[in-house]
Amino acid sequence: MKVRSIVVQTMAAAVLMAVAFMSPCSLAAQDRSQVDKLEVKPAHEPPLMGMHWAREFARTARVRRSPNMTWHNGAIMTSSAITAVYWGTSWTSSNPKVAGLQSFYIGFNGSSYAKTSDEYSGTNGQVGPDGTYGGYVIDTSSATGGNQTSPILAEVCRAVPNPVSNGYYPVYTDVKRGNAGYCAWHSYGSCNGVPVQIAFFFDLDNDLGCDPQDTTTRHPQGLAALANVSAHELSEARTDPRNGGWYDSSGAENGDKCAWTFNVPSVTFTDGSNWKVQGEWSNAAYNAGTGYPNSSGQRGCLDGH
Repeated sequence: MKVRSIVVQTMAAAVLMAVAFMSPCSLAAQDRSQVDKLEVKPAHEPPLMGMHWAREFARTARVRRSPNMTWHNGAIMTSSAITAVYWGTSWTSSNPKVAGLQSFYIGFNGSSYAKTSDEYSGTNGQVGPDGTYGGYVIDTSSATGGNQTSPILAEVCRAVPNPVSNGYYPVYTDVKRGNAGYCAWHSYGSCNGVPVQIAFFFDLDNDLGCDPQDTTTRHPQGLAALANVSAHELSEARTDPRNGGWYDSSGAENGDKCAWTFNVPSVTFTDGSNWKVQGEWSNAAYNAGTGYPNSSGQRGCLDGH
């Protein structure tokens, strides 16, 4: 498929630190088992990870002796180089979601919200709050749905000719969710031998199942919905980029464990923008009793406000 329209906006030049990743670990026994029921995938294809379930499909975490996440012997992301991909015939650079998500990613970098995930480490070091925003690409060819990782990875490889190993490439489509039970997911793969982290997002305009019900920031509903699920997926990619990072005994990652729980009306990012975003799970906060409760009443969620 040919990329017919490309628009790239770049920030000031920065050195993009490469991150060495271990080989993918075997799929954890999680609610990820539910993913397999959605689509029969080739054995070699990476799984859909950290699925942000829509409200009507959201699960309440089971109360366990310890709900904390554990490390699975792999890498994390010490930094992230973010390039957004907008895929679909309806995307234009004047779409307010393009500018809105640019502000979201710029403001996420170094924010107190980003720092809620910094306690986690892996084979390559500590999760860091640095997320360099490298601009965006618009591909006006017809987008496909997100029930498999392979077409989304292929789109990233087409749209981003020079990916980096600490790259995080969220793909925003103009495809409606329909009967799918999830709003977004993240995963991984490689482009020309370079390991990359990817994510998929439906068009969430007027989608009540994926709406954070933002009444304070004045962001359009579709943008507010994408920002909330983007916070979920980026936080999970940083702490579990290639299925060997941090998740609990049921396979839930830090975003999953706090999905659809909000502690304050909005959180301020470093560029001064405000977003209604869910918290992210912190083992340290749960152990100290300083987090706010998730849907199961487990006090381990932080939003950095």
